[in-house]
Amino acid sequence: MYKLYDFLLSGNCYKIRLLLNQLGIAYETVNVDILHKESRTPEFLKINPNGRTPVLLHDGKYLAESNAILWYLASNTDFLPKGDYEQAQVLQWMFFEQFSHEPNIATSRYWITILKAENEYVEQLKEKKKAGYAALDVMEQHLESNIFFVADQYSIADIALYAYTHVAEEGKFDLSAYSQIQQWFKRIEEQDKYITLKKS
Repeated sequence: MYKLYDFLLSGNCYKIRLLLNQLGIAYETVNVDILHKESRTPEFLKINPNGRTPVLLHDGKYLAESNAILWYLASNTDFLPKGDYEQAQVLQWMFFEQFSHEPNIATSRYWITILKAENEYVEQLKEKKKAGYAALDVMEQHLESNIFFVADQYSIADIALYAYTHVAEEGKFDLSAYSQIQQWFKRIEEQDKYITLKKS
């Protein structure tokens, strides 16, 4: 049995719910309200000393970090390409997502839409916007000649990037000029057993 320590509004947690659903894996959810510091309790810190969701429990072992969990679940499935080079490309895009994309796009959404504290982060948001658009530009350029991010097949690279990109407008990013990304959204949303992210 799988157990997911989850925060519904989190794109990182949504990645795991989406893949679990598409793999047809039954799982139990434990809601962790990060807004009330439930991820910082002594009990939760025993599960993940970094104090963040998601965390997956399987076979008595805990695994944190959303993209590590995606990799674990996708191993030996069609959500991870078979070739060594292609698998390295998946990791390339997942590292890009965590380093260049998520810190800017997800953080902007968190401050503006979830915390509703836009006025407290005016200067920081200017920097996040600049870097976030740079990440979106990289994605748009790649999608001009690729239907998905790796090997022209839907994979966890797409799931990792889709989670926060498709709600980027909640962080006040304008996606109207990103036609390739918009078409990519549609391809993902047409996948079998697709589920939506709970909007704030």
